[in-house]
Amino acid sequence: MNLRSRKARDSAGNAIALFAVALSILPVTALAQADRKREVFAYGDVRIDLISEGSGPLVVLLPSRGRDSEDFDAVAAGIARAGFRVVRPQPRGAGKSSGPMKGLTLHDFARDVASTIRHEGGGPAVVAGHAFGNWVARMTAVDHPALVRGVVIIAAAAKAYPAGFEGAKELSAAVRKAGDPKLPAEERLTYLRMAFFAPGNEASVWLSGWHPEVDEAQFEAGRATKQSEWWSGGKAPLLDLQGELDPFKPRSMRNEIPEEVGPRASVIVIPNASHALVPEQPVAVVDAIVGWMRKLP
Repeated sequence: MNLRSRKARDSAGNAIALFAVALSILPVTALAQADRKREVFAYGDVRIDLISEGSGPLVVLLPSRGRDSEDFDAVAAGIARAGFRVVRPQPRGAGKSSGPMKGLTLHDFARDVASTIRHEGGGPAVVAGHAFGNWVARMTAVDHPALVRGVVIIAAAAKAYPAGFEGAKELSAAVRKAGDPKLPAEERLTYLRMAFFAPGNEASVWLSGWHPEVDEAQFEAGRATKQSEWWSGGKAPLLDLQGELDPFKPRSMRNEIPEEVGPRASVIVIPNASHALVPEQPVAVVDAIVGWMRKLP
């Protein structure tokens, strides 16, 4: 091989090595963009705006009250990279999802999730819900057990606050005001930090992504459904994923779900995270969910 050929070979090798290094440090979300797809499907008078990526066992991600499923961008990409098919149905009223918004119960939202799973081939799926989304995930497991392989409960509030607990009214008000676009950004950040984000975590990422009509419909649906109808999550395995600093989950209530439903429930507590959890510690959330799913039968 002459000197010119050797230099060309070395240059090509260096370029490949540099590309591999660059690829390894790209954000997870950047790596997923080429695989991420979006479609709208319908059942009855409901249209579901569905974000999907990856291939493998099915995982459905559901956002918290009044928010859209794009909160899960980084987490969805990480789970997909681990070898799973990840789908995110936008709630009615968010994105291009639509359907009746009045007179609903959690059973209606569970039917949206079940239709999503059927659209994807019938699963069964692991359904992961953040905050209010975990109510819908558990309702789906109760109403459609054949479609649900397991439920991930992300940042769930306590079933009932312990006697003497102070701050419940303040937290409820903070949730409402954090998502109110009519309030100044700085005021909203105060409420986001109070109710959703641990000290030092960037709360401004949640100044956007709120949908007041979605929030109202979900709030009313939650009130119209007895807690006893969805709390058990049927007979599905449960992962209770908690932020260490979540004010909605007092430490004394940390093991309430395993104490009630027994060994089918597991608890993982993620440090340096509060009630938002997903945008605060996306890598830890991915690791916890994927590790738990790999142990499911």
